[in-house]
Amino acid sequence: MWNPEVYLAFADHRGRPFFDLVARVGATAPRRVVDLGCGPGNLTVALRQRWPAAVVEAVDSSPEMVAAARGRGIPAEEGDIAAWSPKPDTDVVISNAALQWVPTHRELLLRWAAELPTGAWLAMQVPGNFDAPSHVAVRTVARRPALAAALRDLTFREADVVDAPLQYADALATAGCDVDAWETTYLHELTGATPVLDWMAGTVLTEVRARLSEPAWQQYRREIIPLLAEAYPARADGRTFFPFRRVFVVARVR
Repeated sequence: MWNPEVYLAFADHRGRPFFDLVARVGATAPRRVVDLGCGPGNLTVALRQRWPAAVVEAVDSSPEMVAAARGRGIPAEEGDIAAWSPKPDTDVVISNAALQWVPTHRELLLRWAAELPTGAWLAMQVPGNFDAPSHVAVRTVARRPALAAALRDLTFREADVVDAPLQYADALATAGCDVDAWETTYLHELTGATPVLDWMAGTVLTEVRARLSEPAWQQYRREIIPLLAEAYPARADGRTFFPFRRVFVVARVR
């Protein structure tokens, strides 16, 4: 279960890659703009503001996120990104920090590129930090004997869950697109007693939390906190710098 309020606790940090992505989309008067994995809709609002004449379509798999997006006036629909297909008038498709949850997203990108009209834009951003100390800590604690039984059915994502920019660029160029692909490591400045844990509570740890009882979840927290504190030490002034790599791809169908 996704919690929009927990996710939005770091809205400024999470929103920055979205705006860096959309800034590279050159569409001037799109007919339909689609946000796949729209979350609570706070960023979908920006798409409506940029292209006010376009029909905005928003999709998310979480009913809680869809409800939050609708509360912002976004006509979001609950749906599976893997089953989505573009309507004939779709000129812009945006997916911000969602496709890493879809194992078949590489094939989806190629299918969408084939289905979109000539001149359409396809833009996506995915985290590229699955081998970072934060994710290593998540997996390490989950595999400890006291917690492993409750989490045995949880498949943790490894570094190969997403590709490097070059791989996406090569695949989409072969599919007949002009491609702009890059990566950026953001250095997020966080504060609080457990800043990195608080960050992950709104994303990767949602799956862990859902499978644990309250006592087990509190044990998990106690065991992961020192690992994160060692990997991301707080400065004397209380700030913690959290490096976060992201992969960007913007493609235009020829």
